[in-house]
Amino acid sequence: MSSFRVTAASTRRVRSLLFPETCLDWLVEVAVVSVMSSQKGNVSRSRPQKHQNTFSFKNDKFDKSVQTKKINAKLHDGVCQRCKEVLEWRVKYSKYKPLSKPKKCVKCLQKTVKDAYHIMCRPCAYELEVCGKCGKKEDIVIPFNKETEKTENAENNQSSNNKKSCRRNEESDDHLDFDNDSDDNSEMD
Repeated sequence: MSSFRVTAASTRRVRSLLFPETCLDWLVEVAVVSVMSSQKGNVSRSRPQKHQNTFSFKNDKFDKSVQTKKINAKLHDGVCQRCKEVLEWRVKYSKYKPLSKPKKCVKCLQKTVKDAYHIMCRPCAYELEVCGKCGKKEDIVIPFNKETEKTENAENNQSSNNKKSCRRNEESDDHLDFDNDSDDNSEMD
């Protein structure tokens, strides 16, 4: 039995038989062009982008809901510059989704994170002087404002008190209706 050994010379011979020189040159050029166009770090372009927007995107053009107005008015405090830019981009292009219920803080392990995309609650981030979103010890662009936190808590307490008082009024009304029904029944007998 004869063994066939593959060498560089034998592969060159097979290529030359399969691809004539003109085809091989064309194949190499195609490979080089495709590598150059997707080359990592090659950011210099020779032309502008093909489809340019004539006007910028407006996230509240068609969506005039209360939630969109709250999101647009939200102040992103207690985060580093990069995280602030990320959150602003999300708001600008309608990608920001507020939390429906509090998340768990990675430091105190309590469900106290009320800001979307944050990993730490406000007190932990303020105490450790770190970014509330990424957790890195970067320069905080807009520091936490304790007054706004107190007013938010006061507003939440007032709204919950109003809900409780409404429930109590409804319960007392139901109770009165029941008494009236029993009085009506006794008069008919």
